[in-house]
Amino acid sequence: MPSNKSVSDAPITQFINCRILRDNELQREDLWVREGRILDPEKLFFDEQGYADKRVDCGGSIIAPGFIDVQINGGYGIDFSQASEDVSDGVSFVAKKILEHGVTSFCPTLVTSPPEVYHKVLPQVKVHDGGPHGAGVLGFHLEGPFISAEKKGAHPEKYLRTFKSGGLEHLMEVYGSLDDVAIVTLAPELPGSQSVVRELSQRGITVSLGHSAADLSQAEEAVQQGASFITHLFNAMLPFHHRDPGIVGLLTSDRIPAGRVVYYGMIADGIHTNPAALRIAHRAHPSGLVLVTDAITAMGLPPGRHTLGQQVIEIQGLHAYVAGTKTLSGSIATMDMCVRHFKQVSGCSVQEALEAASLHPAQLLGISPKKGKLDYGSDADLVLLDEGLNVKATYISGEEETGPPVPLYMIDMSGF
Repeated sequence: MPSNKSVSDAPITQFINCRILRDNELQREDLWVREGRILDPEKLFFDEQGYADKRVDCGGSIIAPGFIDVQINGGYGIDFSQASEDVSDGVSFVAKKILEHGVTSFCPTLVTSPPEVYHKVLPQVKVHDGGPHGAGVLGFHLEGPFISAEKKGAHPEKYLRTFKSGGLEHLMEVYGSLDDVAIVTLAPELPGSQSVVRELSQRGITVSLGHSAADLSQAEEAVQQGASFITHLFNAMLPFHHRDPGIVGLLTSDRIPAGRVVYYGMIADGIHTNPAALRIAHRAHPSGLVLVTDAITAMGLPPGRHTLGQQVIEIQGLHAYVAGTKTLSGSIATMDMCVRHFKQVSGCSVQEALEAASLHPAQLLGISPKKGKLDYGSDADLVLLDEGLNVKATYISGEEETGPPVPLYMIDMSGF
């Protein structure tokens, strides 16, 4: 029998015995879901006289908004930067697997590549909601090729680009299209970059500053033109200096336009960022911290050699290096690992750790409160976690899509 004939015949699910992350607090109350959205129980009870068709006993679990990963290069043997006829199948495979780690939405990330790779890959994957097929795709994150040769990191130098006269037109020639693109990472010191930042921002694309030797004034100018994100803070940028802190200085800059927030990605895998540096960033600007995995092909695979775009990567323990070097190249961490490590080493609250993987990336992309919150009317993309922030189950639109995760192959995660 339908719960509510006056508004909808759709069944209602009630999550009981849980603590809900809402308004920066863990609140002991039930969560009600219908048609993939979170319901206001007061309206349900008093306006509709509705009741639950199904109850889910959460056993005291924490319910948080589903995690959002805005920088993930692949995983489980899949490299998003490898052009093939079945790119969408690879993205779908990763989308299904990352549900085990609480991720309900993500931005497939392409590293610096030749134009033919962008032209082949980008048309094959469209923005879409999550479901039984896996986490939803929020749009591509294009990391390069308009970055600094000095701070290229693992990006192949021969494919790096500068902006020719015309700026955005040249970018369009390289990418082929900006359809289904959510984020572009570029170096703001490149000649012509500021007009590109402005035009991308006007198109609703998030501009991120990264792989850059920019000084603080160049970074501030980019933010004034519309940039709002920093790609993997501290990595592939000028180190902090007291006379010119570079891009890192944006965390406390007084030249950020009123009402604007600069967010910054943090790879909290215990390798890319020293715990002291992570604590400094968090204490300086807690509301801007966005946890990212920067995961590569080898996430979930055994040690050995794998690919990342046009490079060969070698996995040694928890480190991913460009083969034959000690240059770090992405991570093999999962998002739930990053959440646990961040909380452990920063001393932040459970709420802060969870919001860094959900609320903040949603705010960055302008999709909150639809995503990243458990407000009334928000999408019922949920992750259930125990006291240790281990994932117990992941829900998309109120439907359970996975049970607890399988540990990464042959990797000791006891420290995470």
